[in-house]
Amino acid sequence: MLAMYDVIIVGGGASGLACALTLASSRGRNWDWAEGRTYLVFDTGKSDLRKAYLKNVPGVQPIAGTQLLEVIREQIEDWGGVEFSEEKVVEIKKEGEIYKVYTETGKEYSAKYVVLAGGFKEFSIKGLELEVGENPKSPKPGRVMIKHKDFEAMPNLFVVGTLAGLSSHFTSCAGSGVEVAIEILSRMAGKRIVIHDVPQD
Repeated sequence: MLAMYDVIIVGGGASGLACALTLASSRGRNWDWAEGRTYLVFDTGKSDLRKAYLKNVPGVQPIAGTQLLEVIREQIEDWGGVEFSEEKVVEIKKEGEIYKVYTETGKEYSAKYVVLAGGFKEFSIKGLELEVGENPKSPKPGRVMIKHKDFEAMPNLFVVGTLAGLSSHFTSCAGSGVEVAIEILSRMAGKRIVIHDVPQD
């Protein structure tokens, strides 16, 4: 049976989780269009953030990357609506307005929106006509990026983080995930929206 979601995110690092958190945080705000939305994150546990110790993230006390990832996952779970899978995505096909996502074990998923957040070490997912080049902001050679316009590489298919050609700083990558989530939510709403936290009482 084909599993259908509103958004599928491929990658569970800074950009992918920031995107998922922003999408999930649209729930519970009395926006009818946002309720009941479902999101899926594919996270194989290979984010470079797991090797980092962060001491220069604005407003965040020094923290190990693995711990920061856990904190963000907890934030996402508090909002609800996001599922996680540890499977590896090997192929994505576009059929009309729907993207079909295939995993290494042969499972199939679909969504109207897809966000590629798998980092810049390689891009080996088959089935998409994407232009892959060298990431110009990487201090290491051989790092890749997907060409895009305003993070959109194909209609309703977005690329974020270092795979979008950004530098590998946490805030840069996380910010791109937030920007793409807001764009997707605006398309869902049929108007421009921004997700803010609610004021304190």
